[in-house]
Amino acid sequence: MIKSYQELFENNKKWVEETNLQNPDFFTNLANGQSPKFLWIGCSDSRVPANEITGTQPGDIFVHRNIANMVIHTDISMLSVLDYAVNVLNVIHIIVCGHYGCGGVQTAMGNKQVGLIDNWLRHIKDVYRLHQTELNAITDLHKRTDRLVELNVQEQVHDLAKTSIVQNAWAKGQPLQVHGLVYDIKNGILNDLNVTVDDTTVVEDVYRLETRQLV
Repeated sequence: MIKSYQELFENNKKWVEETNLQNPDFFTNLANGQSPKFLWIGCSDSRVPANEITGTQPGDIFVHRNIANMVIHTDISMLSVLDYAVNVLNVIHIIVCGHYGCGGVQTAMGNKQVGLIDNWLRHIKDVYRLHQTELNAITDLHKRTDRLVELNVQEQVHDLAKTSIVQNAWAKGQPLQVHGLVYDIKNGILNDLNVTVDDTTVVEDVYRLETRQLV
């Protein structure tokens, strides 16, 4: 556990030295640009770092993180990242990754006011409302919370499929897939929820957009 600000710089120097010993061209190659194949939309939780838990290197994954890995249609930050990843970097996989023990999901299941974040967590409450019959039937609170984590990821995958950015990419024939994963902090394992989508067939008619004609 890092205890001081200065330790960040000490660790950085050690990392640079070790990296240069292993691969003298690492930073030169990295400076030439990025061409990741993956966009990762994950939780801001400090225990869920995308590169570490996937065994990937800097430059492999383009990352956006927020509280409870949400895809909200008015979130200009998330949409900007999505647009850049799909239309500039040409990623072919978008991953929504939640995690068991998510504080945002746990808080959204209650009624206590926390602060500004209450407005953000309301979107998770909407997910609960959509699946309340299934969730209310789960008597064990821990298991119910874990299930809401999974359902929340599933809904965010569907919300990505509703965006004009993703739908336009599919219309142009881009090989783009959207996946839903859940990370188990207790054992370090990533679990595929098998909710992958790669076209608009799973999108309800009201959310399907006509292909925009570019002049």
